[in-house]
Amino acid sequence: MRIRGAVLTTSSSTAPYRESRPIQIEELELDDPGPGELLVRIEAAGLCHSDLSVVDGNRLRPLPMLLGHEAAGTVIDVGEGTDFRLIGRRVVMAFLPRCGECSACATDGRLPCEQGSAANNAGELLSGAKRISHDGERVAHHLGVSAFATYAVVDHRSVVPVGDDVPSDIAALLGCAVLTGGGAVLNAVRPRPGQTIAIVGLGGVGMAALLVARSLPGIRVIGVDPLQAKRAKALELGADAVFDPAEAVGAVEAEGVIEAAGSGKAFETAVSITAVGGRTVSVGLPSKGVRAQISPLGLVAGAREIVGSYLGSAVPSRDIPKFERLWREGRLPLHELITARIGLEDVNAAMDELAEGRAIRQLIEFPE
Repeated sequence: MRIRGAVLTTSSSTAPYRESRPIQIEELELDDPGPGELLVRIEAAGLCHSDLSVVDGNRLRPLPMLLGHEAAGTVIDVGEGTDFRLIGRRVVMAFLPRCGECSACATDGRLPCEQGSAANNAGELLSGAKRISHDGERVAHHLGVSAFATYAVVDHRSVVPVGDDVPSDIAALLGCAVLTGGGAVLNAVRPRPGQTIAIVGLGGVGMAALLVARSLPGIRVIGVDPLQAKRAKALELGADAVFDPAEAVGAVEAEGVIEAAGSGKAFETAVSITAVGGRTVSVGLPSKGVRAQISPLGLVAGAREIVGSYLGSAVPSRDIPKFERLWREGRLPLHELITARIGLEDVNAAMDELAEGRAIRQLIEFPE
């Protein structure tokens, strides 16, 4: 079938992207879903730093690539051997599919699936197939999803069904921002009542972590970010206090600290404000060459821990329903994270907003 999608043709393009336009809106051919696959009509897709990192060259991926990994839509067809009852269901995209068979999948979310990671790195679906083409050339999938398009073919293990009462914009956020940030809170920090959680980096993932932490009883939440506008927003969302990173060191001590900025400096700040006996959880994805300096003595003498958490150490099929329930109970006001609603043709300019730190979550909406 014919679809419209946002295809990245070159990485490391010069900003501003609204001028260099590395992403082109193209008419593409989408194959029918193969065995175990679904055809999904995309309804909403969020822009995330994982998309920007491919555009700016910090994360090397095969090109050309149809971008987008945080999304929701409705299943309209299924491939051979796939549960036909999914047709008509609203689904959340999960950008790291789990095969359920490898040793990593047996770690209850602590390690990313080996087969899913290999497929993502190759720009393929779990089957090894590429279902998108342009002028006879195969186009790579972004993290098994490629949601910056009117339709997508995905593996059935790349989606989690949600209730029809969950709006598509809310559902989209569950698949990345909430799963990563909120998952880090629930799965990696695992706070107890009376403790303090600090979040360093208040983008989409950091703000989602803040909201999930606020939903828990007896937890004090602190936001840390260099941008005053984001600190102000964190207070609106219920943070007990906010700090500039330079002010936080020496003034903040938290039992759990989530680093969600993806920079060496943010990581250093996160470790510095971790209390004795506390845990630093890093979910940010800096470029490959980034390094940070920490004090080994501070780790040993203070019995501190540092934990890496990919995708919030989450199992999507287990954790997305938890966040869906929190939203339905009114404890996760996820609409507050949406800073702009845009069309597909605005994607280059939206990457500038993301790169310059002005956006929390911009959503591409696809009218039916």
